[in-house]
Amino acid sequence: MPREYPIEATRNIGIIAHIDAGKTTTTEGILYNTGMIHKIGAVHEGETVTDWMEQERERGITITSAAVTCYWKPQYIKIEGDKEYKINIIDTPGHVDFTVEVERSLRVLDGAITVFDGKMGVEPQSETVWRQADKYGVPRMCFINKINQTGGDFYKSLDSIHNRLTKNAFPVQLPIGFEKDIVGVVDLVTMKSYTYKDFTDKEFTIGEVPADMKEKAEKYRHELIEKIVEFDDELMEKYLEGKELSEEEILQAIRKATRSGDFYPVFGGDGRGIIVRTLLDAVTNFLPSPLDKGPVKGHNPKTGEELLRNPSDDEPFTALAFKIATDPFVGRLAFFRVYSGTLTAGSYVLNGRTGNRERVGRIVRMRADQRDEVKEVFAGDICALVGPKDTITADTLCAENSPIELEKIKFADPVISMAIEPKTKADQEKMGIAMQKLAEEDPTFKVSSNDETQQTIIAGMGELHLEILVDRMKREFKVEANVGKPEVAYKESFKKTATAEVKYIRQSGGRGQYGHVYLRVEPLEQGKGYEFVDEIVGGVIPKEYIKPIDKGIQESAANGVIAGYPLVDFRAAVYDGSYHEVDSSEMAFKIAASKCLQEAVKKGDPVLLEPVMKVVVTTPEANMGDVIGDLNSKRAKVQDMEDITGRKVVTAFVPLAEMFGYATQLRSMTQGQASSIMEFDHYEEVPKNVAANIIESRAGMNVRKGQ
Repeated sequence: MPREYPIEATRNIGIIAHIDAGKTTTTEGILYNTGMIHKIGAVHEGETVTDWMEQERERGITITSAAVTCYWKPQYIKIEGDKEYKINIIDTPGHVDFTVEVERSLRVLDGAITVFDGKMGVEPQSETVWRQADKYGVPRMCFINKINQTGGDFYKSLDSIHNRLTKNAFPVQLPIGFEKDIVGVVDLVTMKSYTYKDFTDKEFTIGEVPADMKEKAEKYRHELIEKIVEFDDELMEKYLEGKELSEEEILQAIRKATRSGDFYPVFGGDGRGIIVRTLLDAVTNFLPSPLDKGPVKGHNPKTGEELLRNPSDDEPFTALAFKIATDPFVGRLAFFRVYSGTLTAGSYVLNGRTGNRERVGRIVRMRADQRDEVKEVFAGDICALVGPKDTITADTLCAENSPIELEKIKFADPVISMAIEPKTKADQEKMGIAMQKLAEEDPTFKVSSNDETQQTIIAGMGELHLEILVDRMKREFKVEANVGKPEVAYKESFKKTATAEVKYIRQSGGRGQYGHVYLRVEPLEQGKGYEFVDEIVGGVIPKEYIKPIDKGIQESAANGVIAGYPLVDFRAAVYDGSYHEVDSSEMAFKIAASKCLQEAVKKGDPVLLEPVMKVVVTTPEANMGDVIGDLNSKRAKVQDMEDITGRKVVTAFVPLAEMFGYATQLRSMTQGQASSIMEFDHYEEVPKNVAANIIESRAGMNVRKGQ
């Protein structure tokens, strides 16, 4: 099957933003203007294409990223004539509890549109998604939405982008009018006005720049050109010589600057309206194609040798599975981005992680929850594989004769957990299946068993995250379950290097048990994880017992030392010991190492760590005192206070343990006038008096259970 759209005419873009900035509405506007839908759905009425889950439609928020494909031929600003482009769009959630969806989407995208609420400017989650895009080197444009609504202000929002994100964001268009009186834009490249009678019009009226805007337009055009020539030596020379740049040269310079990742063109308007057409022109003109992004790096899973894959159909097939989903109609789906080569339905691929073959049954191109079956996919495509058996998030799928593994996607650890148990025996089996499928879909959702209570524990990124997952179990998998109160995911650590020796000896009639180890433990920087070092020389402990020692340390660390929480971020070195030719065994060394870790950590000044959240509260000034006082009572460390659009914004670090039910409490305290957003930031030592209470309550629980 021949390729329908050349790779240079393909755009893989994401829509990223703070919650309620208008991502989903802007996506609807794009689908409407490209002819993919015939009516723009309203988020609050549950009519949008990409918010297709019941929970999304009820709550008016995006929970899961949705992929859609549309097609566009630039209408007003063209670099490459009348070429039509294929645009794959991923609409991502704005709520921090679902940040995994943004993370994995950005990993496979070539460009993005960052949407800002024109009434609020840069908001807390705007900063988070901006940092995530920086992390993955994703070039992006800025779209200031809702500027035609009361309180909408293009220039104030632009200032907030400059103050909080980057100085390298420059308007390419300026709005004509203010708030509800906006009637179009001035394009700073063509120096023409594009006006409309109603923002839902299908065509612009093209004319001259309004007389009262000429001076402002000239000023912003001068600043734009002055910036973009920095990215092109030839144009810089021409500009410094005082020569006029052509429209073509300016467009090419904006394209080059944007694709560098250090320049961000800014647009403004209403995401439901005709202005989206100029935004689509900009996507095709300025954001990179897979070809512009260049080769992707990976390694040979067997030899570790670095490999490159160029964005070409002629290279070996290489793709990254970035999302697993359970579709109610076709079952398990693996969304994947093709970096090189082609793939046909009915063939086989190799999973770079497992080394196993995976049959390619059906391939579908997604339109949110709708599917269009395709027989073949090409480099640069984003599609989904129906019914994969072993594929999980972040797996590389590749040609059988050319194995490669691409860089993994790293996900944050959960910070909140709760106990869950099925209501009936019939629910028990269904719950196991449901949790397995949900954990496959969401790498930040973890399921474990508590050996002490025999309960199942689910963990995630926040209260809303777990609430949605429990709701999905009930609706999609028909599981009725009782859930406990949310609990904090504490961790354990220690402050100083320590050593210990344990000799484990058991005699019981026949063959005994003998394991003898010396361990040295030292704390590592937060996030470094666990390291094991074998320092045994002269065979004082035979090689076959080293792995059991490592395993014993890890198993012991998982159950903690002072309160039963996981011990994290440390290095353990086995540096001496002894063995018995008859009585030594793997089990004996495993037990000795486990006990030795406990002894060593107790000498190393052990501490309890708690997740600390970055909390941003937006409140009317009249409620400021109450909000600050309440935060201080929660052990908060207030970092910043600023004014944004007539309201006070407070940023603080607060322990998660103090924040359960905070959103409801805040609404009550401010008569519904204030709002907050919370995201995990770091782990911090629990104050001694608070830690003593936590340790005591854990010990009391164990006593009550007869431990």
